[in-house]
Amino acid sequence: MPQLRIEPDGFRLDGDPFRIISGGLHYFRVHPAQWADRLHKARLMGLNTIDTYIPWNLHQPERGRLQLDGPVDLPRFLGLAAQEGLHVLLRPGPYICAEWEGGGLPSWLLAEPGIELRSNDPRYMAAVEAYFDALLPAVRPFLATNGGPVIAVQVENEYGAFGDDTSHMRRIASLLTAGGVDVPLFTCDQPADLARGSLPGALAAVNFGSRAAAGVAALREQQPEGPLMVAEFWNGWFDRWGGLHVLRDAADAAAQLDAVLGAGASVNLYMFHGGTNFGFTNGANDKHTYRPVVTSYDYDAPLDEAGDPTAKFDAFREVIARHAPVPDEPVPLPSKKLSILGIALDRSAPLLGSAPLLGEAVTAARPRTMEELGQDFGFVLYGTQAPEAGPAHLRVDDVHDRAQVFIDGQPVGVLERESHHRALTFTVPRPGARLEVLVENQGRINYGRGIHDRKGLLGEVHLNGRAPGNWTSRPLRLTSPEALDFSPTAAPPVGPAFYRGLFDVETPADSYLDLAGWTKGNAWVNGFPLGRYWSRGPQRSLYVPAPIIRAGSNEIVVLELHATVRPAVALRDTPDLGPEEE
Repeated sequence: MPQLRIEPDGFRLDGDPFRIISGGLHYFRVHPAQWADRLHKARLMGLNTIDTYIPWNLHQPERGRLQLDGPVDLPRFLGLAAQEGLHVLLRPGPYICAEWEGGGLPSWLLAEPGIELRSNDPRYMAAVEAYFDALLPAVRPFLATNGGPVIAVQVENEYGAFGDDTSHMRRIASLLTAGGVDVPLFTCDQPADLARGSLPGALAAVNFGSRAAAGVAALREQQPEGPLMVAEFWNGWFDRWGGLHVLRDAADAAAQLDAVLGAGASVNLYMFHGGTNFGFTNGANDKHTYRPVVTSYDYDAPLDEAGDPTAKFDAFREVIARHAPVPDEPVPLPSKKLSILGIALDRSAPLLGSAPLLGEAVTAARPRTMEELGQDFGFVLYGTQAPEAGPAHLRVDDVHDRAQVFIDGQPVGVLERESHHRALTFTVPRPGARLEVLVENQGRINYGRGIHDRKGLLGEVHLNGRAPGNWTSRPLRLTSPEALDFSPTAAPPVGPAFYRGLFDVETPADSYLDLAGWTKGNAWVNGFPLGRYWSRGPQRSLYVPAPIIRAGSNEIVVLELHATVRPAVALRDTPDLGPEEE
């Protein structure tokens, strides 16, 4: 593959002037069987490059163990990009933001008390070095200098919005080069952060979604010569639980893209195809109030969550054609979708009663955090005894992120981080009653200083002014519901429960799981984790990728944390991402 060079007057690809026209496509947010389809559509829109982050927390879920298969088969993804004739901008972090759980930083880092992430803290840097030592040998064959598609690699990510320690950026860059990365390095920051986040010797790039002329001018002021590169042109936005589905007018976004390209700049669309935060992988933001991101990462992108071209695809293709060649090939039509109504989930299993099947409890004098339990995603079930009957006042220093409280299996209240809840009053029916607290990790913070986001019951927990001295902490990662023992549902379960049902399909296709009438929880199809749902909205359906559907019988499992109007779901042929905000 051709090699990229940075010259005072612009990019050169094997000596010829070159403009990067790229789009974000995160392999870890797309089912692997659909990677080739999305890459093909990227080329058809006129992109010559694909941009992707690398999520450290998925590739190294445990310290010292690197995963490069299945949904995180990065070498396969890079190979498919090369087959499609696309270059690649690779963004290995180690911090990536991306509205992704913890900004991609693995949760096990937070098992170290007092660790300072994104700094030269020796504990953090030792972990980064070990990770890059394991990861980069798999990346090197795909560098353009070795005939691969990767033409440039990013150092960290929007560091200027977090700090100004150039020595830290220099150390990250040195680890990349020591690991054999010999293609150009670049940084990216928002206009106001360019001076803090730039690194001498690396190309500075800028991120923005509007006011293109001002953003490009800010980059040129910071970097008087060299290529102009917009590393993230925000053509849409993400949604949060409790908000509205954010849309951006296609014509407005296209006009800003035209201004970027008209200024002679290279560009990366964030996003070309957003995909999905499957399972428990969504991130969260906290600007004085904790706000978790929804399951869909549709992002109002040119390709929607199911990979179908949108009005933005056509508008961007027209703009790109004014500035660069666009393939004269037909764009595929939207894929066929399944529609199956009234799927009964007629078997169930209580979560509290099933807990011993889902994780081993640890006994200690205080509740253990998820990180202390070696847990990344999911829930922790805490338990202790209430010593006396009568009125009880439960007070916690902090709950991360949402706690459901039970006495002898009966729900008595909820504490939410988002609402700044820290106390609850209820009645204990008998001395020695079992007090249980089910805490959900709703997504670690992915941006700003809040990334040091430990999960569970944090600090002291008091019951009637006294700290119980004997707790069990049981991690429930819920990677798959296959360990559960389901039985026919005779009456609606009290408290959190799993519901299971079957449906038949003749020809597998994409679909959307409609959870109208359900309250809050997670869903799986054939063991594949679709993600979270919540009646709070805006999102009201979950994307179901065709590759997880089988011809014949299929299984749906829903974990409902509260209650449902009726234990049934539907598969629909259109998504429902909720009421819209433009």
